[in-house]
Amino acid sequence: MLSSFLFLSHGTIDQNQTLETLMAGACDKINNQESCLSRIQSHVESQDYHRLPAAVSVLTAALQNSINEAQSAIDMITTFNTLSISYREQLAIEDCKELLDFSVSELAWSLSEMKSIHAGLKNPHSDGNLKAWLSAALSNQDTCLEGFEGTDRRLERFVRGSLSQVTQLIGNVLTLYTQMHRLPFKPPRNNINGTEDETQSSGFPEWMTDGDKELLASSPDGMHVDSVVAMDGSGQYRSIGQAVLEAPSYSNRRFVIYVKKGVYRENIDMKKKKSNIMLVGDGIGKTIITGNRNFMQGWTTFRTATVAVSGKGFIARDITFRNTAGPESHQGVALRVDSDQSAFYRCSMEGYQDTLYAHSLRQFYRECSISGTIDFIFGNGAAVLQGCKIFTREPLPLQKVTITAQGRKDPHQSTGFSIQDSYVYATRPTYLGRPWKQYSRTVYINTYMSSMVQPRGWLEWYGDFALGTLWYGEYRNYGPGASISGRVQWPGFHIIRDAATATFFTVGRFLDGMAWLPATGVKFTAGLSN
Repeated sequence: MLSSFLFLSHGTIDQNQTLETLMAGACDKINNQESCLSRIQSHVESQDYHRLPAAVSVLTAALQNSINEAQSAIDMITTFNTLSISYREQLAIEDCKELLDFSVSELAWSLSEMKSIHAGLKNPHSDGNLKAWLSAALSNQDTCLEGFEGTDRRLERFVRGSLSQVTQLIGNVLTLYTQMHRLPFKPPRNNINGTEDETQSSGFPEWMTDGDKELLASSPDGMHVDSVVAMDGSGQYRSIGQAVLEAPSYSNRRFVIYVKKGVYRENIDMKKKKSNIMLVGDGIGKTIITGNRNFMQGWTTFRTATVAVSGKGFIARDITFRNTAGPESHQGVALRVDSDQSAFYRCSMEGYQDTLYAHSLRQFYRECSISGTIDFIFGNGAAVLQGCKIFTREPLPLQKVTITAQGRKDPHQSTGFSIQDSYVYATRPTYLGRPWKQYSRTVYINTYMSSMVQPRGWLEWYGDFALGTLWYGEYRNYGPGASISGRVQWPGFHIIRDAATATFFTVGRFLDGMAWLPATGVKFTAGLSN
């Protein structure tokens, strides 16, 4: 229905189209379209949206409808807890409830942003925010269903039915939003090719607070910290988890937890309400958080993480995140990130299969080390790795080492992985990535590749799945494994030859990084380094 009469020849929406046409787009492919149309029309009328452009009226109403559907799905899925189900199924249900709650929040942020725009409160970064939040909300339901791997799938079928409407509604909102004919605000005018004219001679942006400058420049001994964790009892806490638990919820200011050197054997789950937390350690290999949760123990991949962070604005510095479950244990996540505008500086993520789960939202990694065997950087976040070192480890016999498995499922999602100015130190035959989902997107830019990176570069997931819809690219990489002469000939693979295309995948453009990274105090290059 949508494609037949809604889109113009250039693939965008005319704001002057009728409410009826736009509402049809918002309810496209929904099981009960009459009910959907009725609800959206009711929202439009009740909020007196007729004074706004038609597309704005429908988008705002469709966002509210999506929130209501997601909340209903949480209620429905909660009832499954009363059934006699296995431990893995119980975990999967808990995952689904949390992931749908993520979606509710991301949709609510989007709704608030839309209302602010049309109240005249213009934010040049609204476009980046809305695309990031809607992209995340669309993917959470997939992660919920993936939690039923290893079960008989009967319960999954019921859950899938509860989620299908939510997923389709969010997908429709994302499609409508990204194809709007003209937006009621202008995109940010950032210096995306560098930070020089945005900074003072100190090297810090002029709008950074003194406190945030201190976080980057100081040693832990000299900076302001809010709480100290130490295994020897010299801090307020012996456990990181306890320090996080007692940190303020929904904090608008940075809350700094200094974790002294030591090996902390604990699993830490920083929930969505723990915003603006910063963990500072004594260095890679000195402050170590380690666990061994894995899929073979009955955990869902989502729950295997040694450390999981979901609150906005998380920062980590000088810490090792480790999962010691070996390759025979299959999935075992060292770090899972659902934190929007999160940053990791001089950290190490160590594991085997599925080491770094860049699950959702905007993430930045600077001078970090990541090691693993299979798909060891995976997820559907928008992540840029800059100046990072990537190490391969020994997999199981017959397994092929793949660095990335990016999970973009919809062409309108603003997600993907960009590995820039980094180093691939492969010590066994290695592939740069394989397509986990239909629109998988990964690029390598100005990155060193050792000789064990295979000549074809990339690996299929199975058969020809996604080979024409993925977007993989390489730009000015170097080293013995970087030769492009033998690379795959897939329709979706690109040898990037122009700086403009490569620049799209840099911090300034891909993460809208000038809006938030300067305030973290973490070093970054906004554009291309050469």
